[in-house]
Amino acid sequence: MLEGKLVRLRAYRREDIEKALEYINDPEVKKYLVRGIPFPWQREDEEKWYQNLNPFSINSYSFAIEKLSSGEYIGGCGINKIDWKNSVAEVGIFLGRSRWNQGYGTDAMRILVGFIFDEMNINKIKLHTYSFNERAKRVYEKEGFKVEGILRQELFREGKYHDIIVMGLLRSEWRDFIEINP
Repeated sequence: MLEGKLVRLRAYRREDIEKALEYINDPEVKKYLVRGIPFPWQREDEEKWYQNLNPFSINSYSFAIEKLSSGEYIGGCGINKIDWKNSVAEVGIFLGRSRWNQGYGTDAMRILVGFIFDEMNINKIKLHTYSFNERAKRVYEKEGFKVEGILRQELFREGKYHDIIVMGLLRSEWRDFIEINP
């Protein structure tokens, strides 16, 4: 559907469910995804989520991320909330741990951001990340996101309180950023 240099964003398929469960239930992946209790998902949970995907939704869009070279499903990303009146969208992304630090997340985020600004006519994209997720923060900064605020000690994980970092990117900033970083 949407192609970058390393990955393609496409609709989810039923055959992605097993790999998605494997990734989502990996404790190292889950600790970056879920604000609440990182309780394991069951196959039935993922099936329900898959069945509720709606390509005609006006509030959220979910994309599977696959490697261009092999077609292998490696993670997911999406637009989780859309405020059409104020032209703001909130995004999220995850990859299986074996695909970290290989450029796939950066490529997927660039594709998603371009889609949101160029096809959806959104003015601002925002996201939340955790203070201990330096890798994600670097990916977002590579794509032009700026820290807009810090929600101090808002997340309790692994016996400690952590900050949640709010980041944002305006369409005007992204246009300038893309010219400098094609």
